[in-house]
Amino acid sequence: MAENKSQGKDRLLGRRKPDLAGVSGVGKLPPQAIELEEAVLGALMLEKEALTQVVDILRPESFYKEAHKEIYNAIIDLFTESQPIDLLTVTNQLRKKGKLEMAGGAFFITELTSKVSSAANLEFHSRIITEQAMKRDMIRIASEIQKEAFEDTTDVFELLDKMEQSLFEISEKNIRKNYSDMRSIMKAAIMELEARKGQKDGLTGVPSGFTALDRVTSGWQKSDLVIIAARPAMGKTAFVLSVLRNAAVDHERPVAIFSLEMSSVQLVNRLISSEAELDSEKIKKGNLADYEWEQLVHKTAKLSKAPLFVDDTPALSILELRAKCRKLKAQHDIQMIVIDYLQLMSGDSKSGGGGNREQEIASISRSLKMIAKELAVPVIALSQLSRAVETRGGDKRPQLSDLRESGAIEQDADMVMFLYRPEYYGINEDEDGNSTMGVGEVIIAKHRNGSLETVKLRFIGKYTRFTDLELNVPYKPQDALYGSKFPSSAGGQGFDSGNTIRLQSKANGGDNEEPFPGGFGSDEPAPF
Repeated sequence: MAENKSQGKDRLLGRRKPDLAGVSGVGKLPPQAIELEEAVLGALMLEKEALTQVVDILRPESFYKEAHKEIYNAIIDLFTESQPIDLLTVTNQLRKKGKLEMAGGAFFITELTSKVSSAANLEFHSRIITEQAMKRDMIRIASEIQKEAFEDTTDVFELLDKMEQSLFEISEKNIRKNYSDMRSIMKAAIMELEARKGQKDGLTGVPSGFTALDRVTSGWQKSDLVIIAARPAMGKTAFVLSVLRNAAVDHERPVAIFSLEMSSVQLVNRLISSEAELDSEKIKKGNLADYEWEQLVHKTAKLSKAPLFVDDTPALSILELRAKCRKLKAQHDIQMIVIDYLQLMSGDSKSGGGGNREQEIASISRSLKMIAKELAVPVIALSQLSRAVETRGGDKRPQLSDLRESGAIEQDADMVMFLYRPEYYGINEDEDGNSTMGVGEVIIAKHRNGSLETVKLRFIGKYTRFTDLELNVPYKPQDALYGSKFPSSAGGQGFDSGNTIRLQSKANGGDNEEPFPGGFGSDEPAPF
């Protein structure tokens, strides 16, 4: 068969028409329910109270035909103005807005009322219309994603986040939670109380593992953004590692930490020192006696099996964090997320490109709260405090105004906690004359759903570990090996410079999922 002129021209110029054989949906009409749209609009103009049944289900965008969108908009306008809704008022409203011809004219509107005799199945028909609109939205998103995915300049993480966010918005816009009557709410509340009856500890969230703290908070609550702030050397990382360890090991809750400051190896070093109760300096140098190796192997057995996930990707962006958290939630059902620490994160290009650092931190803070709500898990973010603490007189206890770089952190957080160790500032006794040596305070400065209190914990510096103060663990001077004097180095003494375990994290390209595949300061394999 001879080529037509356009085909010959395309071949001559080297152009090739796109192959649409494998593209789904080409040549098909978008999902629609025209007859049901007509029936619903007719029913809305027939019965006075019909709109109240479907106003939270249908949106103007739910209708496929432009004429139907205009008619529904006119009905919504009348409803907003508390005007009657019928054939004449709708026609008049469209005429006033200059949209009557666009809506098909007066005769077309009159025909709609003849499509249905009552509003008996109005809600059922409306839900079908909404489902068809959701399908159209998904097709549109898929088409946009496909187009952008072929572009070389597209950032894959931004594209992935855009896709996930777009699908989430479809769900948010179209699947609304209905109201509940008092009887059903009371029934759910009583069932929840009965379930809590068997819980002797009274915890409703993820346990921190600290008895006094859990009494105040009832555990880390779902959808909460918790900010834990302190000056350097107060033990922020040691505190959250103790929290993660308690949740993962003692309560078998899957948890994740995103470490922007320390490598995964350094974090594991601290966990090993705390769990095996071995001096952090010995772990760093690898100077362990035979009995200490046995102690390490024995005491870290449970830790190696704990559902604790570490990601040490440096300069993590909020887009990457959101994608990683969604993946961890889907694959491992994580119950808590920790970020160490907030000021080391970078915002997305839209929030951080043209604004200052304070605006970027505010955007990151809001995004962390959104992640907590979306995944229904507590998000704990560590934060630095400004140097104003050091220049202030008195006992140098931190205040909300000391939160660094953005007041939005305080605004977005459901809970703000400060870590404070008096002995760091040379304060050896409290106002009651009690020794402050080895004591760390958790100051709850903001608590949206609870009281403001100060909880005292035992801090064991040489193990980089926090425990309950009530435990029978007497303070020993040799325990204070971690930033115990003021002024000391910002990082204190600990594992920041040690890199003794050859652990390849997945964030750095490693595939080994074994917890401790390497030895301590040597090339020989670990003895466990």
